[in-house]
Amino acid sequence: MDLHTLSLSGLGKLLQTKQVSSVEMTDYFLTRIGNNTDLNAFITLAPELALEQAKSADKRINSGNSSLLTGVPVAYKDLFCTEGVQTSCGSKILSNFISPYNATIVERLQNAGMVMLGKTNMDEFAMGSSNENSYFGAVKNPWNLNRVPGGSSGGSAAAVAARLSPVATGSDTGGSIRQPAAFCGITGIKPSYGRVSRYGMVAFASSLDQAGVFATAAEDAAVVLQNMAGFDPKDSTSIDKPVPDFQLELQQTLSGKTIGLPKEYFSEGLDADIARAIDSAVELFKSFGLNIVEISLPKSELGIPCYYVIAPAEASSNLSRFDGVRYGYRSEHTDDLVDMYRRTRSEGFGDEVKRRIMIGTYVLSAGYYDAYYRKAQRIRRMIAEDFDNAFKQCDFILGPTTPTTAFELNSKVDDPVAMYLNDIYTITANLAGLPGISIPCGSDKKGLPIGLQLIGKYFDESGLLAMAHQFQQHTDFHKQIPTGYQA
Repeated sequence: MDLHTLSLSGLGKLLQTKQVSSVEMTDYFLTRIGNNTDLNAFITLAPELALEQAKSADKRINSGNSSLLTGVPVAYKDLFCTEGVQTSCGSKILSNFISPYNATIVERLQNAGMVMLGKTNMDEFAMGSSNENSYFGAVKNPWNLNRVPGGSSGGSAAAVAARLSPVATGSDTGGSIRQPAAFCGITGIKPSYGRVSRYGMVAFASSLDQAGVFATAAEDAAVVLQNMAGFDPKDSTSIDKPVPDFQLELQQTLSGKTIGLPKEYFSEGLDADIARAIDSAVELFKSFGLNIVEISLPKSELGIPCYYVIAPAEASSNLSRFDGVRYGYRSEHTDDLVDMYRRTRSEGFGDEVKRRIMIGTYVLSAGYYDAYYRKAQRIRRMIAEDFDNAFKQCDFILGPTTPTTAFELNSKVDDPVAMYLNDIYTITANLAGLPGISIPCGSDKKGLPIGLQLIGKYFDESGLLAMAHQFQQHTDFHKQIPTGYQA
């Protein structure tokens, strides 16, 4: 049976009806991962732990104490702490770190009975838009091995796109779920800031980071997000707000609601194939009875410079804990404590991480705090106000996820600014704390996937998932599997 062609719901039903055991399903996906190492999607596999968890899941299913997720495999981005398993953040400095505890989302999905296959590759400390910044090597896009999968959650996106895992977790600081979802032709959702616990997720920029889900379809993402979301007293940024039944609300009535199209998202710089695909998607939404209006997000162009002041500033603070003293890599042959700090951080961090630490330290320094950091925070507030004003005219904001489809490996590694511009449509949702989702809506002339982004009001993940699900009920873009990974 070709289990990899089935949705999460389909796999869950097979398990619940005992047509396939969790051990058999887990072994199937582990074998599939082993046969497709060319993608470099995984940093760590946990076969013994996975089969142990699968056996426990089978016992739960046999006892009748199970849910749709029980026994279904999942992969975790390698910045979510997993007890007894390496958590490296794609960095040399944590390449020997074994976490003594689970992140909250890992704990919650394990409580639901999901089986961990392993940890996926990522840009080092989630800093990147191509997954070329990993200490463990670049991840490749399953649609074209000469292209990037997007970043920083490229390993999770590639694994789901190639059907190496039914679902995977990711983190999104400036587009790191939605952008790789677009490049790899799958569904990726970033919830509102505070909807999902950040406890046990190694921090990059604490006011921007949010955990989310990769899946082939919105329906599957809804089931996983349902189990991940909710208040966590261990996370001071977690919101104590009831979690809707995302799966039940997939069928909510959309007719009469309004979609806003930001004129700034459809200007010069947007690939023509992407523009055509988005136009076709808009026409389909019109047929559902949704209204379409043009809106403006005038501060959008300030999103990139604003983000690349605030995020590095927070990163320089968060990454100061990695010094070789308490855990992780420590440089050998050092002269004294200060020399050990310097050598450990110099040897342990990659170029992009060093670049952002230095930028962050600079903008937080006494002479430049007001000129850069404080000004960026003011602009962040203005960007949030733009969204507040836009949502007075519409219920959802629609546009492209990225300005281009997946670009070639090594084509932008020497031009950080060109790399940063890939997140031009995604960053502002993080700055405002809004939920966003990317779904596939077509392909370009080269056969590379195109992503459509929907941004919703605060804590309206159910609305975004319903929009995505009903679009996917009338299209088959999300069902397409890259050539070479169909069997």
